[in-house]
Amino acid sequence: MKKPRKKVVPVLGGALEITVNIAGKGKPLLYLHSAGGYYWDDFLDGLADHYKVYVPHFPGTAPGKPNEIDGVDNLWDTVTAYDDLLDGLGLKKVRLMGHSFGGLLAAELAAHRPKAIEKLVLISPIGLWREDAPYTVANWCALDDKEIMDALFYDKTHPFVVKRMTPPAGKDAAALWQVHFIWTLGCTAKVIWPIPDKGLRKRIHRITAPTLVVWGENDKLIPPVYAQEFGKALANAEVVMLPQCGHEPPLEQCAMLTKRVGDFLAA
Repeated sequence: MKKPRKKVVPVLGGALEITVNIAGKGKPLLYLHSAGGYYWDDFLDGLADHYKVYVPHFPGTAPGKPNEIDGVDNLWDTVTAYDDLLDGLGLKKVRLMGHSFGGLLAAELAAHRPKAIEKLVLISPIGLWREDAPYTVANWCALDDKEIMDALFYDKTHPFVVKRMTPPAGKDAAALWQVHFIWTLGCTAKVIWPIPDKGLRKRIHRITAPTLVVWGENDKLIPPVYAQEFGKALANAEVVMLPQCGHEPPLEQCAMLTKRVGDFLAA
């Protein structure tokens, strides 16, 4: 497993700094993590075999920097900060990928700066709304440990799931892990509470990059019907449904996701 190096990039005119994890060599790929926070897993490690992968911590979620969340007040602040991040990293053209909350940010960034995005991958993204398939931020922020496991995963015993969701050994370390996880959910929730529909449907037509939309067939958190909603709303999109998979394809279907994403990016 690779050990990413960290780079701190000033954004919003220097009012905020974003910590970015970087690994691999090749063409640049920017990955925006879910509401659960940054986690270097086998999926990202595989991407770094072929690309130079950049994974920023959402403001407030980098270790030791919880107060950075004060630098963004709403989704527009966040999109502007990530737009500045592209410039700060010198990324004039980039492959962009986002998962869940990160999928919303990726879609918004691709709509805001379409000429900079070569290809777009959205993994179980939030951001669109159907009256017959409602969901709110409370669906993942107001759950206890068992409930969030039930909501996120099809197979809670999968080794990648167990590794990701098991706190470190030791009472103090486990407590800090839990606090950080809850804080991370809160930081991301700040800009999308209570309903993540912040008008993406009005802007999604601006996305010009070829897009791959990936969804777990057994997603209990965000209804899989939204896979087709994103597919229809995007001008150039392919939709892939993954069997025996909940809201976390990078963990539950890593090999299948890696193959489909790899083929799409290389085409």
